[in-house]
Amino acid sequence: MARKYDHEFKVQAVKLAKEIGGDKAAKELGIPEGTVHTWLKAVRNGKLDIGVGAHTPASAMSLTEEITMLRKRVKDQDKEIRRLKEENEFLEEAKRDYKS
Repeated sequence: MARKYDHEFKVQAVKLAKEIGGDKAAKELGIPEGTVHTWLKAVRNGKLDIGVGAHTPASAMSLTEEITMLRKRVKDQDKEIRRLKEENEFLEEAKRDYKS
């Protein structure tokens, strides 16, 4: 059965891992090394927030990349919304013509 860890425990574990290394932190905390490494990766990818000042230059780059990706996604979604609006207008017009 998988054990559940609260957010505060994860934050403290990640901070400890950054100080003494992931493997040592896992051993000291009595948790699997893979779990600590997963949390460290989540912090680097911006999926686990460990507080102010926690971002390194490497994670800042990933945040820039994420912003770029999100901007592209918004642009693609705007394009899809325009297409669906045009399709909806066409169908509404066809419906009116059919009823006439």
